Amino acid sequence: MRLDKYLKVSRIIKRRTVANEACDAGRILVNGKPERASYAVKVGDKLEIQLGQNPLTVEVTAINEYAKKEDAPLMYKVIN
Repeated sequence: MRLDKYLKVSRIIKRRTVANEACDAGRILVNGKPERASYAVKVGDKLEIQLGQNPLTVEVTAINEYAKKEDAPLMYKVIN
């Protein structure tokens, strides 16, 4: 799954266009390196999201094409 779509489906970022712009600006790091929105996310990847005041670090635990609101937090584990 593409990085921008994963961020939207997991509800880490509300809109895919915002996720795409964040990737283009270098605000999303995957395993310590800035990646483009087309990066294929894999289970075990560590994502560092630098939006706003508090940076967020998460580990990908599952990849689902669709997720209900209740299931979205199960797609990642917060590491801070």
